[in-house]
Amino acid sequence: MAENAALIAQLNATDFLVEKLKLQIARMKRLAFGSTSEKDKALLAQLELALDDLELEDAQAKASLVPVVPVEGVLPEHKGKPARRPLPEHLPRESVEHAPDLAHNADGACGCPSCGKQMRQMGEDVTEVLEYVPESWKVIAHVRPKFSCRVCDTIMQAPATGLLARRLRHGPNLLAHVVVAKYANHLPLYRQSEIYARSGIDIDRSSLTDDVGHVAKILTPLIDLLAKDVMSSPVLHGDDTPVSVLAPGAGKTKTGRLWAYVRDERGHGGERPPAAVYYYSPDRKGEHPVAHLASFAGHLHADGYAGFNPLYAPAKSNEPAKVQEVACMAHVRRKFFDIHTATASPIAGEAIKQIAALYGVEAEARGHPPDQRKAIRQAKATPLMAAFQAWLEQQLTRIPKGGDLAVAIRYALSRFTALSRYLDDGTLEIDNNIAERAIRGLAVGRKNWLFAGSDTGGQRAAAIYSLIETAKLNDIDPEAWLANILPRIDDHPNKRLHELLPWNWKPAGDLQPV
Repeated sequence: MAENAALIAQLNATDFLVEKLKLQIARMKRLAFGSTSEKDKALLAQLELALDDLELEDAQAKASLVPVVPVEGVLPEHKGKPARRPLPEHLPRESVEHAPDLAHNADGACGCPSCGKQMRQMGEDVTEVLEYVPESWKVIAHVRPKFSCRVCDTIMQAPATGLLARRLRHGPNLLAHVVVAKYANHLPLYRQSEIYARSGIDIDRSSLTDDVGHVAKILTPLIDLLAKDVMSSPVLHGDDTPVSVLAPGAGKTKTGRLWAYVRDERGHGGERPPAAVYYYSPDRKGEHPVAHLASFAGHLHADGYAGFNPLYAPAKSNEPAKVQEVACMAHVRRKFFDIHTATASPIAGEAIKQIAALYGVEAEARGHPPDQRKAIRQAKATPLMAAFQAWLEQQLTRIPKGGDLAVAIRYALSRFTALSRYLDDGTLEIDNNIAERAIRGLAVGRKNWLFAGSDTGGQRAAAIYSLIETAKLNDIDPEAWLANILPRIDDHPNKRLHELLPWNWKPAGDLQPV
């Protein structure tokens, strides 16, 4: 009991430090609104590693505790133990009975080891544990018998449809697993090949490469349909991120771009399902977003990249622009945050405070229908925005014109009309964090697969990312969805192809490929 008391005291101290680190991490993430400076990213990574180590030590210490019935006044109580979550109900159950070693009497009944009389069951204790069953492999032989007529020599056989017609040697479940592992879990194909080899399955990387290429070809009609659907939206969020691409013949890499355009109306309860479409380009020239959004008309949330500017220009002087810019308040805040972190500038600190007040209004408006969001913003956020603009203009006259602070203020003022556009439309957002979240997974992938093999590989990645990320946005397991539609898409009527889009897919009772 003394040993337990010492361990519990250690646990309480560790729990305090764990909670402290959790608060620090949460604070950094909240202040950053989805992104941080390089210095903050390094600190955040260190805090995450420290938290992992502390929680592992905490788990090891708890495992060392000897189960003892606590006695009041002797064994200190360990506070703050989290409640266990119930195990998933949808999983299959398997029972393993642990019967006591009972003697049997002459009648074959269980006898009491003390008196020899018959014992009866008075109940049972059931303890459920979640277990992992390693992946299983099997070969499925698709048999198509042939029949012939002896009179007229007619031969009949079921046609080879779907994946069978393409003569692929791997089934839809394996194809879906490979694709999702590469593009959702960021596991390069050569690593997947090594993992399969440890299970005794020899699939070389070139075979997996062929698989991914075939899947991309099969999914092309669905990707085109998804892009068309996304571009018909009245509001989009756009952003881009760099990706390294091998330069043919040079033995070096060049920097390409992956562009994300996202529709997400969940903030105001819109009817359109969330969706994302990605495009690859070999550089960051403005002609690329202009081409991507050629069919789009509506409001575009984006950063201050000048390549978007042609989209905001009206075709004729007497006509409104086809695309209306909605600037990102998070980008404005980030510039002041970086200055305040580096110099503790009180002006930057005050700017952050005023922006925080605007986000406070957004927290109140979130989840309400567009008309209510607009009413809340106009009543509470519009006066704050007007005061913020006047304050910025005043500060600009008091500081050196060439300093970083002046640059940050001019950045905000030059976009103030676009920054304020969300106040008059409940379907718009205060920032572009929706698009930034859509490219966050790509940033994680860059660290794992390092670079794309070619421009074609970048285009293929963008296309498959579109479907996988759209499935995730709709809370659909992309692997189950892909495994189900891959054998069906070739034979599915074109006019009903929309039935296979993630938000129209019905997983209940239809999880197995047909």
